[in-house]
Amino acid sequence: MRHLLGIRDLKREEIEEILETAEGFADVLKRDIKKVPTLRGKTVVNLFFEPSTRTRTSFELAAKRLSADVINFSVPTSAVVKGESLIDTAMTIQALGADFVVVRHSCSGVPHLLSRHLRASVINAGDGINEHPTQALLDAFTIKRHKGGFKGLKVAIVGDILHSRVAKSNIRCLKTLGAEVRLVGPPTLVPEGFREEGVEVYWDMDEGLRGVDVIMMLRIQLERQDRGFFPSKNEYFRLWGLTPERLSLAARDAIVMHPGPMNRGIEIDTDVADSERSVILEQVTNGIATRMAVLYTLAVNP
Repeated sequence: MRHLLGIRDLKREEIEEILETAEGFADVLKRDIKKVPTLRGKTVVNLFFEPSTRTRTSFELAAKRLSADVINFSVPTSAVVKGESLIDTAMTIQALGADFVVVRHSCSGVPHLLSRHLRASVINAGDGINEHPTQALLDAFTIKRHKGGFKGLKVAIVGDILHSRVAKSNIRCLKTLGAEVRLVGPPTLVPEGFREEGVEVYWDMDEGLRGVDVIMMLRIQLERQDRGFFPSKNEYFRLWGLTPERLSLAARDAIVMHPGPMNRGIEIDTDVADSERSVILEQVTNGIATRMAVLYTLAVNP
């Protein structure tokens, strides 16, 4: 592992190694001094061309907990606005001493492109509608901590599957680890073709949630609403929103997940989001340990 570009590039053993390493770093984060010298002298650059709260901050904290130097690249104040190309920007960052480049971009494939030009390790923090591998890894870590394992586990991923890089990475990650995956949502956002990924497709919310162990809600991308993927926000919540009544259809000990940011009252009811069965904030916390594990794994396997 020189780069982390997508879950499709990882074998089951590699995913399990990252999750096991994350467990050790989760213990580090419980200490009074939440720091280890693992990446002292290394430099991590967060190269984000899209807005981000959780992912960028999580990577920054993960790198600092490993004692690395961190640079957060700001597009509005960079030479990009003067016309500098993406590759020239990345090469400049590498010339300044970057050892890791964490990249988020609205175009699918950008991390893969940069990996062919940089000596630094490239980590995909979300590219277009393609993948978001560290989100899938932190989700798997959270599930493992609550459920113990993945074999035979029923996981429902609900919402805008079509445009979700989180869903695509989670499908591959959870399937590789042995879970049974269901995709739930309107036909316009969960096309029939996803069955080719070895998952079940449900266009009826109640049927899709019946008996599942994990419910993973996805953000409805309101910026796409004008394209007519569903009639209205109220209609979406009525048919595919997660309410306490729908949650009762899942297994008694089912957990509720969401990668954030949430649209309360559209994809998830506030009472569910804030309930004891919600692990949404745990996902945020677990993201630091998981991304520490990714950085560590890339550092020891150059």
